[in-house]
Amino acid sequence: MIRLTLFLFFTATSLVAQEAETLHPDAEPSMTYERLGKILFALDPGAQPHGPGFELTITDVRVFVVTDTNADRMRIMVPIRSAAGLTPDELQRMMQANFDTALDARYAIANGTLWAVFLHPLSLLERDQLISGVAQTVNIAKTYGTLYSSGGAQFGGGDSGDLQQELFEELLKKGEEI
Repeated sequence: MIRLTLFLFFTATSLVAQEAETLHPDAEPSMTYERLGKILFALDPGAQPHGPGFELTITDVRVFVVTDTNADRMRIMVPIRSAAGLTPDELQRMMQANFDTALDARYAIANGTLWAVFLHPLSLLERDQLISGVAQTVNIAKTYGTLYSSGGAQFGGGDSGDLQQELFEELLKKGEEI
């Protein structure tokens, strides 16, 4: 059953990619390990192949990009800190950010480490989505503990806007004392 499911998944993914190229001849080619590498080397000429992925540095942040061509997946990852000692308030704040301000990147915990991550099907990934994913992942890593944001936009409808407004008002009050 699992083999049949995997076969159907890979067949459907391949057909979707072929159909997209047929319907949209101007569309980008499917993302491959090689194409992904060329884009990442454009972002950081010092990037290094690292197993089934790459290691690069963006604004002094170490970034790992891992691919699995058999599963048609890729993952951008930035280690933030040890997960040991995370408080319930910190965990709640990260989950709130995952809902509205982290956008396509996410906070995650694996192997005792807190990570910033971005996941996407490899073959369907477009160049600008990859670049945006790198930027968002670096941004949520850099804003951990402060804004918990992947960039200038937020999806809304969550708690982050009110929390950020509270911070803004608190800073304004502190500024009034000057």
